[in-house]
Amino acid sequence: MDRLKQLESFVAIASRGSLTAAAKAEGVAPAIMGRRLDALEERLGVKLLVRTTRKLTLTYEGTAFLEDCQRLLAELASVEASVSAGGIKATGHLRVTAPAGFGRRHVAPLLPLYHARHPEVTISLNLSDRLVDLAGEGYDCAIRVGDLPDSSLVSVRVADNRRLCVATPEYLRRRGIPRHPSELSQHDCLTLSSEASQTRGWAFRMPAAAGSSEVVYLKPGGPLDCSDGQVLHDWCQQGWGIAWRSTWEVEAEIAAGRLVEVLEDFAAPPNGIYVMFQQRKHLPLRVRLWIDFVKQQYERADFWKKNGVSR
Repeated sequence: MDRLKQLESFVAIASRGSLTAAAKAEGVAPAIMGRRLDALEERLGVKLLVRTTRKLTLTYEGTAFLEDCQRLLAELASVEASVSAGGIKATGHLRVTAPAGFGRRHVAPLLPLYHARHPEVTISLNLSDRLVDLAGEGYDCAIRVGDLPDSSLVSVRVADNRRLCVATPEYLRRRGIPRHPSELSQHDCLTLSSEASQTRGWAFRMPAAAGSSEVVYLKPGGPLDCSDGQVLHDWCQQGWGIAWRSTWEVEAEIAAGRLVEVLEDFAAPPNGIYVMFQQRKHLPLRVRLWIDFVKQQYERADFWKKNGVSR
């Protein structure tokens, strides 16, 4: 029990950004939260948070550990709910938000299936590339793709997301094939102008010291940008430039030869696809069951093959 409380306290402190805020939410003294964090770090033998008088900062180990803790706590809550709920049915209204392109392909088809399992749950789906404020706008959870902004939300990684640079064969014949990410400055790059995506730029794995590699973010430009990923996809297929897209968007076109991957030697490691929700002591059953359902679907290899993506 002490170990679980230490993990819960660490997640609360990291998510809220301060010992005082986490302690206030739990109704205990900040010193108690501090002792739990100290005990956890001592048990693990690593520093998870760097504490100054002004702020708390996650260490590298702390960042990785936070994601695992959030996932484990969410799974524990789901397991407990499946036992304690017994014959209780999921009811109420489920509000989900997701990025427009990904949501159309890989979230919207799941919701009727979920409703068939839980017919007393009504559902609203919001598709937007804007970063929706779950608490402020009344949403239960979000599906988000890629690098996550700093947030007090709980995130559960449900799948990997790989990004590729692609262009049509005609464009590459006309403009040449870039051999290094630095050469993108000589090309028309189709960029996403939405604040919710690609905020750090396009990610590439670049050589570093001692034979290692590091992920570097570049912000290429071009004459066209758009806040809608589907428009960028269409422009790319029409030969207007190079786009940085996810495999679930372009794999079918690559297989058919309509698009060609470039700079594959510099492709960055995959980032994640996440279900995100507000941290609550008692998450509604309809939300817990939805999170479990998404995980089950995305973990099936045939799901991605059926939807045009190889893994």
